[in-house]
Amino acid sequence: MAVGGCARRAAPTYVVVGAYFPAWMVCCLVGIVAAILLRLIFLATGIDTLLSFRLFTYGALGVLAGLTVWSTCYGP
Repeated sequence: MAVGGCARRAAPTYVVVGAYFPAWMVCCLVGIVAAILLRLIFLATGIDTLLSFRLFTYGALGVLAGLTVWSTCYGP
């Protein structure tokens, strides 16, 4: 039971320059890039000045983007 997650299905990975990167790491990078792009868009439109907790807002938007990619690509 301790190694039940290692047997049947292989973990989703990508080969980048000969090294295997897990898919969750790719989703994290997508979330970080999405949060940065949304910050730039919010600064350009003036929405950023209306936010009170910017760090939590952009963190939550990044997590939302990463989880959306994970659910879309690797979900059931």
